[in-house]
Amino acid sequence: MNKKLVIANWKMNPQTLLEARKLFSTTKNTASRLKKTKVVVAPPFIFISSLAGTKSRLYLGAQNVFWETRGAFTGEISPSMLSEMGVQYVIVGHSERRAIGETDEIVSKKLKTLIREEIIPILCVGESERDNHGHYLSFLSTQIKKSLAGIQKRNIKNIIIAYEPIWAIGKTASDAMDSHKLHETVLYIRKVLSEMYGRDIAKAVSIIYGGSAEPGNVAELMKNGNVMGFLVGHASLDVKGFSEILKIVDKS
Repeated sequence: MNKKLVIANWKMNPQTLLEARKLFSTTKNTASRLKKTKVVVAPPFIFISSLAGTKSRLYLGAQNVFWETRGAFTGEISPSMLSEMGVQYVIVGHSERRAIGETDEIVSKKLKTLIREEIIPILCVGESERDNHGHYLSFLSTQIKKSLAGIQKRNIKNIIIAYEPIWAIGKTASDAMDSHKLHETVLYIRKVLSEMYGRDIAKAVSIIYGGSAEPGNVAELMKNGNVMGFLVGHASLDVKGFSEILKIVDKS
């Protein structure tokens, strides 16, 4: 990917279709003026079909998916259903999904299904806490390797990795990761990918950051954090703030 990428993860928000349309429309207006940045909005499933026909230089994403394309799976959504609605990106393995039981093995199955359906996966990885002995690096390595188990070389470049340290999610800019530590972590992620797929392929993978990305810190994180963009949670619901984030990223 040559362009930078910002993904809005609305989570279980907003509460009405009217609010969703207003938020989507405002985001679309800002996105249409960007030259160097792709913007993806991942609303709750229930709003996707209503927003699908209104996109203009704004890509639709989904917050989750099932690993089978059809069958008796009550309450699940297949990748082919999402594709039919114009969804081009899907978040997989978000920490909030992992917290309610989603394993690396489940994540791996979802990735394979999305690749077959030609939908771009956004693979979330990240540690719950940082220790002074570096044990979190081993955790991160294992999570990446298990999540990408069975993914072939020719497909890895189509997967976006969102590094989201769990301890920094849903807080303020002051709680986000220091840009230099982020840079070091991104280098480590590329090292793990290099061990799995080779250096050239590892360099081609887009890595973005998720974890209290706000207008006050995205410029610094872009400049010194070695990332290609952001996975934005609560801040993507703030119309003014998210528009500012997009403009800052585009100019960085």
